Amino acid sequence: MSTPNAGSPRSPRWQQSSATIVRAFHAYAGWLVTISWKRFFLLSLLLLVSAGILQNVPPFRWTYTERVSSPESAIVITPPTPPAPPSAPRREPIIKIDKPRPGSKTEGVEISIDERGIRITPRSPAAASAASAAASGASAGATAASAPVVDIRLPEGVTSEAVKEAVQQARREIEDAVRAAKEEARDAAEAARLDAEEAAREAAEATQEAARAVSRGGTHEQTRTVRFGDALPELAFLWILASAVIKITYKRQIQAEAQAAQAVETAEAESLRRQVLEARMAAMQAQVEPHFLFNTLASIDHLIEVDPKRASVMQKNLIALLRASMPTMREAGDGGPRDLGRELSVIRPYLEILKVRMEERLTTDLRVPDGLLSAEFPQMMVQTLVENAIKHGLEPKPEGGNLEVRAEILHGKLAVTVADTGLGFGRAATAGTGVGLANIRERLQLLYGSKAALTITENPGGGTVATITVPYKPLQGDTA
Repeated sequence: MSTPNAGSPRSPRWQQSSATIVRAFHAYAGWLVTISWKRFFLLSLLLLVSAGILQNVPPFRWTYTERVSSPESAIVITPPTPPAPPSAPRREPIIKIDKPRPGSKTEGVEISIDERGIRITPRSPAAASAASAAASGASAGATAASAPVVDIRLPEGVTSEAVKEAVQQARREIEDAVRAAKEEARDAAEAARLDAEEAAREAAEATQEAARAVSRGGTHEQTRTVRFGDALPELAFLWILASAVIKITYKRQIQAEAQAAQAVETAEAESLRRQVLEARMAAMQAQVEPHFLFNTLASIDHLIEVDPKRASVMQKNLIALLRASMPTMREAGDGGPRDLGRELSVIRPYLEILKVRMEERLTTDLRVPDGLLSAEFPQMMVQTLVENAIKHGLEPKPEGGNLEVRAEILHGKLAVTVADTGLGFGRAATAGTGVGLANIRERLQLLYGSKAALTITENPGGGTVATITVPYKPLQGDTA
Protein backbone atom coordinates (compact mmCIF):
# COMPACT_ATOMS: atom_id res chain seq x y z
CA MET A 1 0.00 0.00 0.00
CA SER A 2 1.53 3.29 -1.08
CA THR A 3 1.55 6.29 1.20
CA PRO A 4 -0.56 9.29 0.17
CA ASN A 5 1.11 12.05 -1.75
CA ALA A 6 4.13 9.85 -2.35
CA GLY A 7 4.32 10.91 -5.98
CA SER A 8 3.13 14.45 -5.43
CA PRO A 9 5.39 17.12 -6.97
CA ARG A 10 4.99 19.14 -3.76
CA SER A 11 6.99 16.62 -1.72
CA PRO A 12 10.42 17.34 -3.31
CA ARG A 13 9.75 21.05 -3.19
CA TRP A 14 8.77 20.81 0.46
CA GLN A 15 11.94 18.86 1.23
CA GLN A 16 14.01 21.42 -0.65
CA SER A 17 12.33 24.28 1.23
CA SER A 18 12.88 22.52 4.55
CA ALA A 19 16.55 21.96 3.75
CA THR A 20 16.90 25.64 2.78
CA ILE A 21 15.27 26.74 6.05
CA VAL A 22 17.53 24.45 8.08
CA ARG A 23 20.63 25.75 6.31
CA ALA A 24 19.52 29.33 6.87
CA PHE A 25 18.90 28.61 10.55
CA HIS A 26 22.35 27.05 11.02
CA ALA A 27 23.96 29.94 9.15
CA TYR A 28 22.17 32.51 11.32
CA ALA A 29 22.92 30.59 14.53
CA GLY A 30 26.56 30.22 13.55
CA TRP A 31 26.77 33.96 12.89
CA LEU A 32 25.21 34.67 16.31
CA VAL A 33 27.83 32.53 18.00
CA THR A 34 30.69 34.36 16.29
CA ILE A 35 29.65 37.87 17.42
CA SER A 36 30.24 39.17 20.94
CA TRP A 37 27.48 39.99 23.42
CA LYS A 38 28.33 43.70 23.20
CA ARG A 39 27.77 43.69 19.45
CA PHE A 40 24.61 41.63 19.92
CA PHE A 41 23.10 44.23 22.29
CA LEU A 42 24.05 47.08 19.94
CA LEU A 43 22.40 45.33 16.99
CA SER A 44 19.32 44.60 19.11
CA LEU A 45 19.00 48.28 20.06
CA LEU A 46 19.37 49.25 16.39
CA LEU A 47 16.64 46.74 15.44
CA LEU A 48 14.22 48.19 18.01
CA VAL A 49 14.85 51.76 16.82
CA SER A 50 14.40 50.72 13.18
CA ALA A 51 11.12 48.96 14.01
CA GLY A 52 9.84 52.10 15.77
CA ILE A 53 10.67 54.22 12.72
CA LEU A 54 9.39 51.81 10.07
CA GLN A 55 5.99 51.37 11.69
CA ASN A 56 5.07 54.95 10.65
CA VAL A 57 6.34 54.91 7.05
CA PRO A 58 5.16 53.09 3.90
CA PRO A 59 4.64 50.25 3.20
CA PHE A 60 3.73 49.62 6.85
CA ARG A 61 1.39 52.66 7.02
CA TRP A 62 -0.41 54.67 4.32
CA THR A 63 -3.45 56.95 3.98
CA TYR A 64 -6.00 56.95 1.13
CA THR A 65 -9.27 58.79 0.33
CA GLU A 66 -12.40 57.02 -0.91
CA ARG A 67 -15.93 58.03 -1.92
CA VAL A 68 -18.63 56.50 0.22
CA SER A 69 -22.24 56.27 -1.12
CA SER A 70 -25.12 56.95 1.30
CA PRO A 71 -28.93 56.78 0.69
CA GLU A 72 -30.85 60.06 0.25
CA SER A 73 -33.14 59.24 3.13
CA ALA A 74 -30.19 59.36 5.46
CA ILE A 75 -29.48 63.00 4.61
CA VAL A 76 -31.28 65.14 7.15
CA ILE A 77 -30.74 68.91 6.95
CA THR A 78 -31.31 70.62 10.24
CA PRO A 79 -30.77 74.37 10.06
CA PRO A 80 -29.18 75.85 13.10
CA THR A 81 -31.51 77.58 15.53
CA PRO A 82 -30.82 81.32 15.78
CA PRO A 83 -29.94 82.46 19.23
CA ALA A 84 -32.65 84.23 21.22
CA PRO A 85 -32.16 87.95 21.75
CA PRO A 86 -30.85 88.76 25.16
CA SER A 87 -33.42 90.20 27.51
CA ALA A 88 -32.82 93.53 29.14
CA PRO A 89 -31.70 93.23 32.68
CA ARG A 90 -34.53 93.73 35.08
CA ARG A 91 -33.90 96.28 37.78
CA GLU A 92 -35.69 96.15 41.03
CA PRO A 93 -37.12 99.59 42.11
CA ILE A 94 -35.69 101.19 45.16
CA ILE A 95 -39.14 102.19 46.42
CA LYS A 96 -41.96 99.81 45.44
CA ILE A 97 -45.67 100.55 46.12
CA ASP A 98 -47.90 97.53 45.34
CA LYS A 99 -51.58 97.71 44.55
CA PRO A 100 -54.04 97.05 47.38
CA ARG A 101 -54.78 93.36 47.79
CA PRO A 102 -58.34 92.18 47.08
CA GLY A 103 -60.48 92.34 50.22
CA SER A 104 -58.21 94.74 52.04
CA LYS A 105 -59.68 97.81 53.75
CA THR A 106 -57.31 100.21 52.07
CA GLU A 107 -57.88 101.87 48.74
CA GLY A 108 -54.35 103.25 48.20
CA VAL A 109 -51.74 105.45 49.81
CA GLU A 110 -51.41 109.13 50.30
CA ILE A 111 -48.06 110.81 49.90
CA SER A 112 -47.58 114.20 51.50
CA ILE A 113 -44.46 116.34 51.47
CA ASP A 114 -44.08 119.31 53.81
CA GLU A 115 -41.47 120.93 55.91
CA ARG A 116 -41.42 117.96 58.22
CA GLY A 117 -40.51 115.45 55.48
CA ILE A 118 -42.25 112.87 53.28
CA ARG A 119 -45.29 111.01 54.67
CA ILE A 120 -46.86 107.93 53.06
CA THR A 121 -50.21 107.03 54.56
CA PRO A 122 -52.66 104.21 53.47
CA ARG A 123 -56.03 105.49 52.33
CA SER A 124 -59.17 103.81 53.76
CA PRO A 125 -62.92 104.40 53.02
CA ALA A 126 -63.52 105.61 56.55
CA ALA A 127 -60.90 108.24 56.14
CA ALA A 128 -61.94 109.38 52.63
CA SER A 129 -64.20 112.14 53.95
CA ALA A 130 -61.39 113.56 55.96
CA ALA A 131 -58.86 113.74 53.07
CA SER A 132 -59.36 117.47 52.57
CA ALA A 133 -58.41 118.12 56.18
CA ALA A 134 -55.22 116.06 56.07
CA ALA A 135 -53.09 119.09 56.85
CA SER A 136 -54.72 119.74 60.24
CA GLY A 137 -53.04 118.33 63.21
CA ALA A 138 -56.08 116.67 64.77
CA SER A 139 -57.14 114.87 61.61
CA ALA A 140 -53.62 113.73 60.93
CA GLY A 141 -53.32 112.41 64.39
CA ALA A 142 -56.61 110.48 64.08
CA THR A 143 -55.54 108.96 60.75
CA ALA A 144 -52.15 108.04 62.07
CA ALA A 145 -53.80 106.32 64.93
CA SER A 146 -56.12 104.28 62.69
CA ALA A 147 -53.65 103.14 59.90
CA PRO A 148 -49.87 102.49 59.51
CA VAL A 149 -47.80 105.42 58.30
CA VAL A 150 -44.38 105.59 56.67
CA ASP A 151 -42.85 108.81 57.88
CA ILE A 152 -39.57 110.05 56.41
CA ARG A 153 -38.37 113.04 58.37
CA LEU A 154 -35.86 115.53 57.13
CA PRO A 155 -33.05 116.96 59.19
CA GLU A 156 -33.65 120.27 60.89
CA GLY A 157 -33.08 123.28 58.77
CA VAL A 158 -34.12 121.57 55.47
CA THR A 159 -36.93 123.42 53.72
CA SER A 160 -39.53 122.14 51.36
CA GLU A 161 -37.72 123.70 48.41
CA ALA A 162 -34.69 121.55 49.18
CA VAL A 163 -36.94 118.54 49.37
CA LYS A 164 -38.52 119.42 46.07
CA GLU A 165 -35.12 119.89 44.49
CA ALA A 166 -33.97 116.54 45.82
CA VAL A 167 -37.11 114.91 44.45
CA GLN A 168 -36.50 116.55 41.07
CA GLN A 169 -32.89 115.39 41.11
CA ALA A 170 -34.00 111.86 41.92
CA ARG A 171 -36.54 111.94 39.09
CA ARG A 172 -33.93 113.10 36.62
CA GLU A 173 -31.60 110.30 37.69
CA ILE A 174 -34.41 107.79 37.32
CA GLU A 175 -35.19 109.07 33.83
CA ASP A 176 -31.50 108.86 32.86
CA ALA A 177 -31.37 105.33 34.15
CA VAL A 178 -34.48 104.36 32.20
CA ARG A 179 -33.05 105.95 29.05
CA ALA A 180 -29.74 104.05 29.46
CA ALA A 181 -31.63 100.81 29.99
CA LYS A 182 -33.60 101.36 26.79
CA GLU A 183 -30.42 102.02 24.84
CA GLU A 184 -28.82 98.84 26.19
CA ALA A 185 -31.91 96.84 25.27
CA ARG A 186 -31.84 98.32 21.75
CA ASP A 187 -28.14 97.42 21.32
CA ALA A 188 -28.76 93.86 22.54
CA ALA A 189 -31.64 93.47 20.15
CA GLU A 190 -29.45 94.67 17.26
CA ALA A 191 -26.69 92.20 18.17
CA ALA A 192 -29.21 89.37 18.40
CA ARG A 193 -30.55 90.31 14.99
CA LEU A 194 -27.04 90.20 13.46
CA ASP A 195 -26.36 86.78 15.05
CA ALA A 196 -29.62 85.46 13.71
CA GLU A 197 -28.75 86.67 10.22
CA GLU A 198 -25.30 84.95 10.42
CA ALA A 199 -26.86 81.71 11.59
CA ALA A 200 -29.41 81.86 8.81
CA ARG A 201 -26.65 82.38 6.25
CA GLU A 202 -24.67 79.36 7.59
CA ALA A 203 -27.84 77.28 7.53
CA ALA A 204 -28.40 78.28 3.92
CA GLU A 205 -24.85 77.29 2.96
CA ALA A 206 -25.23 73.93 4.72
CA THR A 207 -28.48 73.36 2.92
CA GLN A 208 -26.86 74.15 -0.42
CA GLU A 209 -23.93 71.75 0.32
CA ALA A 210 -26.36 69.00 1.24
CA ALA A 211 -28.34 69.68 -1.92
CA ARG A 212 -25.16 69.37 -4.00
CA ALA A 213 -24.31 66.07 -2.25
CA VAL A 214 -27.78 64.78 -3.07
CA SER A 215 -27.38 65.91 -6.69
CA ARG A 216 -24.06 63.90 -6.88
CA GLY A 217 -25.91 60.75 -5.98
CA GLY A 218 -25.46 60.77 -2.17
CA THR A 219 -21.61 60.24 -2.05
CA HIS A 220 -19.03 61.89 0.15
CA GLU A 221 -15.26 61.59 0.57
CA GLN A 222 -13.74 59.74 3.54
CA THR A 223 -10.05 59.47 4.54
CA ARG A 224 -8.79 56.20 5.95
CA THR A 225 -5.40 55.15 7.39
CA VAL A 226 -4.09 51.56 7.06
CA ARG A 227 -1.50 50.42 9.60
CA PHE A 228 0.45 47.18 9.30
CA GLY A 229 3.48 48.24 11.33
CA ASP A 230 1.92 48.60 14.78
CA ALA A 231 3.24 45.15 15.76
CA LEU A 232 6.79 45.74 14.46
CA PRO A 233 8.31 46.71 17.88
CA GLU A 234 6.76 43.62 19.52
CA LEU A 235 8.01 41.35 16.72
CA ALA A 236 11.49 42.89 16.97
CA PHE A 237 11.55 42.27 20.73
CA LEU A 238 10.48 38.63 20.28
CA TRP A 239 13.15 38.19 17.57
CA ILE A 240 15.82 39.53 19.95
CA LEU A 241 14.73 37.13 22.72
CA ALA A 242 14.74 34.16 20.33
CA SER A 243 18.17 35.15 19.02
CA ALA A 244 19.57 35.35 22.56
CA VAL A 245 18.25 31.86 23.35
CA ILE A 246 19.69 30.50 20.09
CA LYS A 247 23.05 32.17 20.78
CA ILE A 248 23.29 30.53 24.23
CA THR A 249 22.07 27.03 23.32
CA TYR A 250 23.71 26.81 19.91
CA LYS A 251 27.06 27.91 21.30
CA ARG A 252 26.94 25.15 23.89
CA GLN A 253 26.02 22.63 21.21
CA ILE A 254 28.86 23.77 18.97
CA GLN A 255 31.30 23.62 21.85
CA ALA A 256 30.16 20.10 22.74
CA GLU A 257 30.43 18.97 19.12
CA ALA A 258 33.85 20.61 18.80
CA GLN A 259 35.06 18.92 21.98
CA ALA A 260 33.72 15.57 20.82
CA ALA A 261 35.31 16.00 17.40
CA GLN A 262 38.57 17.06 18.99
CA ALA A 263 38.48 14.06 21.34
CA VAL A 264 37.81 11.72 18.42
CA GLU A 265 40.54 13.34 16.37
CA THR A 266 42.97 13.12 19.28
CA ALA A 267 42.10 9.48 19.87
CA GLU A 268 42.51 8.69 16.21
CA ALA A 269 45.83 10.56 16.09
CA GLU A 270 47.09 8.74 19.16
CA SER A 271 45.95 5.43 17.76
CA LEU A 272 47.66 6.21 14.47
CA ARG A 273 50.84 7.27 16.21
CA ARG A 274 50.75 4.14 18.31
CA GLN A 275 50.34 2.00 15.23
CA VAL A 276 53.24 3.81 13.58
CA LEU A 277 55.46 3.24 16.60
CA GLU A 278 54.46 -0.37 16.87
CA ALA A 279 55.24 -0.78 13.18
CA ARG A 280 58.60 0.82 13.74
CA MET A 281 59.32 -1.52 16.63
CA ALA A 282 58.23 -4.50 14.59
CA ALA A 283 60.42 -3.35 11.70
CA MET A 284 63.39 -2.90 14.02
CA GLN A 285 62.80 -6.32 15.52
CA ALA A 286 62.44 -7.83 12.07
CA GLN A 287 65.80 -6.32 11.19
CA VAL A 288 67.51 -7.34 14.42
CA GLU A 289 66.10 -10.80 14.86
CA PRO A 290 67.40 -12.25 11.55
CA HIS A 291 70.86 -10.80 12.11
CA PHE A 292 70.98 -12.15 15.66
CA LEU A 293 69.52 -15.47 14.56
CA PHE A 294 72.05 -15.92 11.75
CA ASN A 295 74.97 -15.03 14.02
CA THR A 296 73.73 -17.47 16.67
CA LEU A 297 73.31 -20.28 14.18
CA ALA A 298 76.82 -19.62 12.81
CA SER A 299 78.20 -19.75 16.36
CA ILE A 300 76.40 -23.02 17.04
CA ASP A 301 77.79 -24.48 13.86
CA HIS A 302 81.28 -23.43 14.85
CA LEU A 303 80.95 -24.73 18.43
CA ILE A 304 79.70 -28.10 17.27
CA GLU A 305 83.17 -28.75 15.85
CA VAL A 306 85.14 -27.04 18.58
CA ASP A 307 83.06 -27.44 21.76
CA PRO A 308 79.95 -29.57 21.31
CA LYS A 309 78.91 -29.04 24.94
CA ARG A 310 78.76 -25.26 24.59
CA ALA A 311 77.07 -25.66 21.24
CA SER A 312 74.35 -27.70 22.93
CA VAL A 313 73.84 -25.03 25.61
CA MET A 314 73.58 -22.31 22.97
CA GLN A 315 71.11 -24.36 20.96
CA LYS A 316 68.87 -24.89 24.00
CA ASN A 317 68.94 -21.15 24.76
CA LEU A 318 68.09 -20.35 21.15
CA ILE A 319 65.11 -22.68 21.30
CA ALA A 320 63.95 -21.03 24.55
CA LEU A 321 64.43 -17.59 22.99
CA LEU A 322 62.39 -18.49 19.93
CA ARG A 323 59.66 -20.10 22.04
CA ALA A 324 59.36 -16.91 24.14
CA SER A 325 59.77 -14.39 21.33
CA MET A 326 57.46 -15.92 18.74
CA PRO A 327 54.23 -14.88 20.59
CA THR A 328 55.80 -11.49 21.17
CA MET A 329 56.52 -11.06 17.45
CA ARG A 330 52.94 -12.04 16.57
CA GLU A 331 51.48 -9.66 19.16
CA ALA A 332 53.85 -6.79 18.46
CA GLY A 333 51.21 -4.72 16.67
CA ASP A 334 48.28 -5.10 19.07
CA GLY A 335 49.62 -2.62 21.64
CA GLY A 336 47.99 -4.59 24.47
CA PRO A 337 49.39 -4.80 27.98
CA ARG A 338 52.09 -7.32 28.78
CA ASP A 339 53.53 -8.40 32.07
CA LEU A 340 57.15 -7.99 33.13
CA GLY A 341 57.63 -11.77 33.47
CA ARG A 342 57.04 -12.35 29.75
CA GLU A 343 59.59 -9.66 28.88
CA LEU A 344 62.18 -11.36 31.10
CA SER A 345 61.43 -14.74 29.49
CA VAL A 346 62.86 -13.27 26.28
CA ILE A 347 65.77 -11.45 27.97
CA ARG A 348 67.14 -14.49 29.85
CA PRO A 349 67.87 -16.79 26.84
CA TYR A 350 69.05 -13.79 24.85
CA LEU A 351 71.69 -13.00 27.50
CA GLU A 352 72.67 -16.66 27.81
CA ILE A 353 73.35 -16.85 24.08
CA LEU A 354 75.42 -13.66 24.29
CA LYS A 355 77.34 -15.03 27.24
CA VAL A 356 78.27 -18.08 25.16
CA ARG A 357 79.41 -15.85 22.31
CA MET A 358 81.31 -13.32 24.48
CA GLU A 359 82.46 -15.97 27.02
CA GLU A 360 84.09 -14.34 30.05
CA ARG A 361 83.69 -10.79 28.67
CA LEU A 362 80.01 -10.65 29.70
CA THR A 363 78.48 -11.19 33.13
CA THR A 364 74.78 -10.66 33.88
CA ASP A 365 72.73 -9.99 37.00
CA LEU A 366 68.90 -10.18 36.93
CA ARG A 367 67.34 -8.93 40.16
CA VAL A 368 63.59 -8.89 39.69
CA PRO A 369 61.38 -9.93 42.64
CA ASP A 370 58.81 -12.61 41.90
CA GLY A 371 56.02 -10.29 43.10
CA LEU A 372 56.75 -7.86 40.24
CA LEU A 373 56.68 -10.45 37.46
CA SER A 374 52.91 -9.93 37.07
CA ALA A 375 53.17 -6.15 36.85
CA GLU A 376 52.03 -4.47 33.63
CA PHE A 377 54.89 -3.32 31.44
CA PRO A 378 55.11 -2.24 27.76
CA GLN A 379 56.48 -4.93 25.51
CA MET A 380 59.92 -4.89 23.83
CA MET A 381 61.20 -1.92 25.85
CA VAL A 382 63.48 -3.89 28.17
CA GLN A 383 64.78 -5.88 25.20
CA THR A 384 65.61 -2.64 23.36
CA LEU A 385 67.56 -1.29 26.37
CA VAL A 386 69.43 -4.59 26.77
CA GLU A 387 70.36 -4.72 23.06
CA ASN A 388 71.61 -1.11 23.20
CA ALA A 389 73.69 -1.86 26.32
CA ILE A 390 75.31 -4.92 24.67
CA LYS A 391 75.82 -3.46 21.21
CA HIS A 392 76.97 0.09 22.12
CA GLY A 393 78.44 -0.42 25.59
CA LEU A 394 79.81 -3.87 26.43
CA GLU A 395 80.58 -5.52 23.09
CA PRO A 396 82.86 -2.68 21.81
CA LYS A 397 84.77 -2.75 25.11
CA PRO A 398 87.75 -5.21 24.88
CA GLU A 399 87.44 -6.49 28.41
CA GLY A 400 83.66 -6.53 28.34
CA GLY A 401 81.69 -5.81 31.48
CA ASN A 402 78.62 -6.49 33.58
CA LEU A 403 74.94 -6.06 32.64
CA GLU A 404 72.37 -5.64 35.40
CA VAL A 405 68.58 -5.74 35.05
CA ARG A 406 66.56 -4.89 38.17
CA ALA A 407 62.97 -3.94 39.01
CA GLU A 408 61.63 -2.16 42.09
CA ILE A 409 58.77 0.02 43.35
CA LEU A 410 59.68 3.70 43.80
CA HIS A 411 57.07 6.15 45.08
CA GLY A 412 54.23 3.88 44.02
CA LYS A 413 55.59 3.34 40.48
CA LEU A 414 57.35 0.42 38.79
CA ALA A 415 60.95 1.25 37.85
CA VAL A 416 62.89 -1.14 35.56
CA THR A 417 66.60 -0.34 35.23
CA VAL A 418 69.19 -1.65 32.74
CA ALA A 419 72.73 -0.73 33.84
CA ASP A 420 76.01 -1.66 32.16
CA THR A 421 79.70 -1.03 32.81
CA GLY A 422 80.54 -0.47 29.17
CA LEU A 423 82.08 2.49 27.37
CA GLY A 424 79.31 4.91 28.24
CA PHE A 425 76.47 6.56 26.39
CA GLY A 426 77.51 7.84 22.93
CA ARG A 427 81.20 6.99 23.31
CA ALA A 428 81.36 3.81 21.23
CA ALA A 429 82.22 3.85 17.54
CA THR A 430 79.01 1.89 16.94
CA ALA A 431 76.83 4.57 18.60
CA GLY A 432 73.43 4.62 16.99
CA THR A 433 71.13 7.47 16.03
CA GLY A 434 68.96 7.21 19.16
CA VAL A 435 65.83 6.20 17.21
CA GLY A 436 65.14 3.31 19.57
CA LEU A 437 65.18 5.55 22.67
CA ALA A 438 63.02 8.15 20.91
CA ASN A 439 60.49 5.46 20.04
CA ILE A 440 60.40 4.35 23.67
CA ARG A 441 59.68 7.91 24.85
CA GLU A 442 56.89 8.36 22.28
CA ARG A 443 55.28 5.08 23.24
CA LEU A 444 55.41 5.94 26.93
CA GLN A 445 53.80 9.32 26.18
CA LEU A 446 51.01 7.66 24.23
CA LEU A 447 50.39 4.94 26.81
CA TYR A 448 50.74 6.86 30.08
CA GLY A 449 51.15 10.53 29.29
CA SER A 450 53.16 12.37 31.91
CA LYS A 451 52.93 9.45 34.35
CA ALA A 452 55.78 7.54 32.65
CA ALA A 453 59.35 8.50 31.76
CA LEU A 454 62.69 7.24 30.40
CA THR A 455 65.86 8.56 32.04
CA ILE A 456 69.47 8.02 30.87
CA THR A 457 72.29 8.70 33.34
CA GLU A 458 76.00 7.90 33.72
CA ASN A 459 76.95 4.86 35.77
CA PRO A 460 79.32 5.89 38.62
CA GLY A 461 81.53 2.87 37.86
CA GLY A 462 81.52 3.61 34.13
CA GLY A 463 78.86 2.87 31.59
CA THR A 464 75.20 3.87 31.29
CA VAL A 465 72.08 3.52 33.43
CA ALA A 466 68.68 3.54 31.64
CA THR A 467 65.50 3.52 33.75
CA ILE A 468 61.89 3.20 32.61
CA THR A 469 59.25 4.33 35.15
CA VAL A 470 55.57 3.44 34.63
CA PRO A 471 52.51 3.33 36.91
CA TYR A 472 52.39 0.11 38.91
CA LYS A 473 49.44 -2.06 37.90
CA PRO A 474 49.45 -5.85 38.38
CA LEU A 475 47.83 -8.01 35.67
CA GLN A 476 45.53 -10.81 36.81
CA GLY A 477 45.87 -14.27 35.27
CA ASP A 478 48.85 -13.37 33.04
CA THR A 479 52.17 -14.53 34.51
CA ALA A 480 55.46 -15.54 33.02
